[in-house]
Formats: sequence, structure tokens, C-alpha cells
Amino acid sequence: MIKIVVDAMGGDNSPSVNVSGAVKALNEIKNLNITLVGDESQIVPLLAKEKYDKTRLEVLHASEVISCNDKPTEAIKTKKDSSMSRAFELLKTDSDARALVSLGSTGALLAGTVLRVGRIKGVKRPAFCPILPTMRQGKTVGICDSGANVDCDSVYLQQFAVMGSLYLQKAYGVKNPKVALLNIGAEEEKGDALRKETYQLLKDTAAINFVGNMESRDLLSGDFDLVVCDGFSGNVLLKSTEGACLELMKLLKKSMLSSFKSKIGALLIKKKMYEIKDLMDYNNYGGAVLLGAAKTIVKGHGSSKAEAVYQCVKQAYNMEANNLCQAISEAITAATANNNQ
Repeated sequence: MIKIVVDAMGGDNSPSVNVSGAVKALNEIKNLNITLVGDESQIVPLLAKEKYDKTRLEVLHASEVISCNDKPTEAIKTKKDSSMSRAFELLKTDSDARALVSLGSTGALLAGTVLRVGRIKGVKRPAFCPILPTMRQGKTVGICDSGANVDCDSVYLQQFAVMGSLYLQKAYGVKNPKVALLNIGAEEEKGDALRKETYQLLKDTAAINFVGNMESRDLLSGDFDLVVCDGFSGNVLLKSTEGACLELMKLLKKSMLSSFKSKIGALLIKKKMYEIKDLMDYNNYGGAVLLGAAKTIVKGHGSSKAEAVYQCVKQAYNMEANNLCQAISEAITAATANNNQ
């Protein structure tokens, strides 16, 4: 059995979506135990409406919630009865608890991971790795790092490449993922000193399939499986891409409703437009995994629906079922040894 802790509070739609998503995962995955952490007075009535194996789900009461307005490190230290703090405590003290899923404050989740869980031996910095859809049917792309580390050196980026590549293999079954370095041009000589140094390091890293530089405009092309970058540029890349896609969808909707003729045309392509909308919906892709932590941590979007929580739990389960943390530990050790030769 794989036990996953779900922080049932902290999201915009919590705890209802957390409960529904967790129960869906529990009903689908038979080798799964779940602990929901949060306010029992809210969680228990929601569970009463669901059908599930009660022997594989328990509730751990927590009276407080860490909000996005709280200072992350201070909140983890002082709000000890918050759902996130109690979840981290369980993850630390219960050897059977192998993963945590949360929709709460990103800063608090990162602080709690560092303070309560720690890193895999040899990992310099943990990194967020969200997954996005691409223009190629059925193909996704990961961004590592997307915000955990603003300032990086080449070894950090090398480790992000190794961890992200293993994540795609273990959680999504991607064979020999194509790894690219985010840069201002595709040519090898492009970029600042950090990007040039990192390029050479990635070329010599046997654990990854490095295919060169990638310009930001090619993120959704489907030509790459993983994009490696520092947390600052990765976060800008992620949010600018999300924003551009959302605004484009708004523009299309506005155009299709602008006249009688366009409305008729919209009816004819309505099915295809909904397919595109589903393709772009982050709820279908789960959350951003914090790679490099000693235990599996998955951060869902704050406004996630039940489907996103379900996908997050599935992500965590697949990583644990395929021993991702152990694989990362071994790969980082090998990469470090090669760097020192």
C-alpha cells in the first residue's frame, strides 16, 4: 500500500474539491491509502456523501489554515495546527506516509519541505516541475524550475535536468525525454555566461538526452519533453504562456460572438473549440512536483477543481510506485561523481 497525505484546506475551493478528488483516486487505485488533513467539521460531512473503502481513508484534524497572505516560513513555524503543518508532521514522523498533495500556499509548501522533510542526499536545491500540453496531440512538456530557485548556477540546472528527465520517465512513461535549455537562441554559442556554461555541462551529462537550446516561442511546439531553466525565467515562461493562451481563448470567443454570421460559424466548430479548451485546462494535468525533496511533494493550483486533485494524487502515486526519489538519488550521485572527474 502507498499512503498519500492530502492537505484538504488552503485552496480556493477547499475542502470539497480535495475530498472529491481524493476519493476518486482512492476508488480507482486499489493499492492506495489516503489521509485527509484539515477541519473535521467540514471534511466528514463531505465524505458522508461519497462511496469509498473506509478502511483506506482517514481524517487527521487540523484547526488552522495557512493562507497566501501569511509569511511562509513564519506560518510553518507558528501555525502548528494548520492543515499544511500537520500534514508535514505526519510525513516526517510516519514512515508509511510517502507523499503530500496540497493546493495551499506555494511559499509555505516550499518552506515546509525544506524545514520538515529535507532534500534527497546530493540534491543542491529542490525544483518545481509543472506539466503543460503542447500542440502535438497527446504530448506534454515539463518546465524545471518554474519558481523555487530564482538564482541558480550550472550544477543546479544540471540537476534539474536529471530530476526532470527521471520524473517524466517514472510518472508519465516518456522514453528517453528530450531535454532542452531555455535560452535566447537555439545556437550553442547564444546566451549569458550561465547558459553557456550549463550548455556544456548538459552535453556531458550521460543521464539525460540533451538536444540543445530552446527559445521560449517553441515551448508548446511538442519538439521537447523538458525545458530546463532557473526559477525566475521559468516562472516568467510559465505565466506568460498561460496568460497568452487564456487571452487568445477570450479573443476567439469575442470574435465568434461578434455577429450573426460568426455565431453560426461558431456553432459549426463548437465541438472542436471545447476540445481545445479541454486541452488547455490545467485541471487535466495535475500539479507541479517539487523534485529533489526527500519525499514526494505535489503542488496543485490554488483554484483547482476535483479533477486536478485527482490528477495530483495519481502523479504522487505513480512517482512512488516507480521509486522516483531513489532513482533521483542514484542519478545525482553518478552525475556528481562525473563532474568531479
